[in-house]
Amino acid sequence: MSHPRPTRPLRLLVPALLLALTACTGAPATDAAPPAPQVTGPLCAALPTGTDPGNPTFLADQPVDQALRWMPTLTTFEAALRTSGVLTDLPTGGGVTILAPSDDAFAAKFSEDNWDDLMARHTDQLRTLLKAHLITGTHRIDDLVKAGTATTLDGTTVAITRTGPAARLADRADAVCADYQATNTRIHIINAVLGPLPTTANDTDQRAH
Repeated sequence: MSHPRPTRPLRLLVPALLLALTACTGAPATDAAPPAPQVTGPLCAALPTGTDPGNPTFLADQPVDQALRWMPTLTTFEAALRTSGVLTDLPTGGGVTILAPSDDAFAAKFSEDNWDDLMARHTDQLRTLLKAHLITGTHRIDDLVKAGTATTLDGTTVAITRTGPAARLADRADAVCADYQATNTRIHIINAVLGPLPTTANDTDQRAH
């Protein structure tokens, strides 16, 4: 009487099968690193790059309030946002685009006394001023130019056009370093203050906000 031929145990076959599959497919693919944010504009060369603190890649992973603190030309704007509490009122879900005036833009717009008064006593005016620089949704500067207009959170419709390599807003401000990213945010640095408040700075003002 013949006996059945013994079979190899399953526990020995499984490792051999996995080894064969690994040899056929090679190492598992890994996700490619996301591209570094590309900022554009004449002011960008003077701002942190590469591995310097505050570089665009570092800022892209930061919440917006933290990202603004790392941007050396936006100390006045950042302080105003923090003082006014406007960031806590932003719409949730869709993100925000910030048209952020530089420190030089604020110095050219407001006298020292006028700015201190806004920060300390006229919070409602300050909040309205800041909302004139915020747009619902995250928009690249090229997309804003293509759209031609954008409505800021104070209800103003701002015309946006291309002027050579830069974008011009409300025929008043130029985007001098555009397309910074932060969490759910786009930040475009501009060289003038938007909104209806009058200019109070004069040639005798010697201060940095």
